[in-house]
Amino acid sequence: MRLRLRRFPLTKAVPLAISRGSTSAVEHLLVSIEHDGLIGYGETGGFDTGHRAYDTEAIAAELEALALQLQPLAPEPLQALEPLLAGLSPPARCGLDLALHDWWGQRLGQPLHRLWGLDPGACVATSVTLGLGEPAAVLARLERWWLQLPATRIKLKLGSPDGLAHDLALLEAVAAALEQRRQSNGVACELQVDANGGWDLDTARAILEPLERAGVVLLEQPLAPQAEAEADTAGFAALHPHCPLPLVADESCWDLADLLRLAPHVDGINIKLLKSGGLGEALLLARTARRLGLGVMLGCYSDGSLLNGAAAQLLPLVRWPDLDSHLNLVDDPFVGLECRGDVLLPSQEPGIGVRPGPELAAFLRPREVA
Repeated sequence: MRLRLRRFPLTKAVPLAISRGSTSAVEHLLVSIEHDGLIGYGETGGFDTGHRAYDTEAIAAELEALALQLQPLAPEPLQALEPLLAGLSPPARCGLDLALHDWWGQRLGQPLHRLWGLDPGACVATSVTLGLGEPAAVLARLERWWLQLPATRIKLKLGSPDGLAHDLALLEAVAAALEQRRQSNGVACELQVDANGGWDLDTARAILEPLERAGVVLLEQPLAPQAEAEADTAGFAALHPHCPLPLVADESCWDLADLLRLAPHVDGINIKLLKSGGLGEALLLARTARRLGLGVMLGCYSDGSLLNGAAAQLLPLVRWPDLDSHLNLVDDPFVGLECRGDVLLPSQEPGIGVRPGPELAAFLRPREVA
């Protein structure tokens, strides 16, 4: 099994500002494994949640150090490779996990969702994101989304460093725009709010009534994630009894242990492949959350359509899809992720079904196996 990496840029058409800062471009890694004439592809890259951060260069170094250990091995059975993956950081594990799953699906000639027994007819609309900013600029971004696709689910970022007054002004402006659209076009749009940990407990409690009045349907990660698990859980436990909206944990929920400790105090979790370490853990999280009666959100960072296409294989299990990052890129190098209106669909092609475009494909052609 041959492992190769290639760096590539991803540039946002519209920079995204959240409570922790603004992003306009990132560098990601294309991870490929080649065996028996098949190539499996994965995507990964660095990210920062405020209490944990991963650098793309460090991720590349982890994977490069593993290349010699992988060389004498085969990509299947996946279980045999688990000890090697377990020692990697979540984003490094994600890149390799995706490539292995993609290879496995190609070997079996089936898309992953079919191998897992999932129903693509159960997919629902993805949300699209409005970052922090002055109300006029945020409303202009909303109009741009509506020119691009139906955008019936809107996720508004709050938790502004400028304080609660700014958040309330932004909330009021966006809620009014959605109501105006409903009255003029008859199109009802769902409004979600994500504070990205930008509030303390008192502020979160203070904004609950305005959120409900504005018709917000869920509140995501209102409190800053804590490195210490007990302190992190305590924040959700203190807020949940007062929250009239579904309360969703994102930055606080990385793995099964986090899900189980948070389950009594939240109504849903946001799964991201870079946090979970790939599709294997993400599938476990999604199935466990549903069994516990929690809603599943499936999110992204500044990801290309290979990462989002891999996540899309899980969409039949998801109540709140949030896979819009590739729709805001000017240089996404991948092809194959289908969007009908504002509903993303898992590819019907074998494996993940999303492939490098011409530039990356030229770099990664299959080689004869001796």
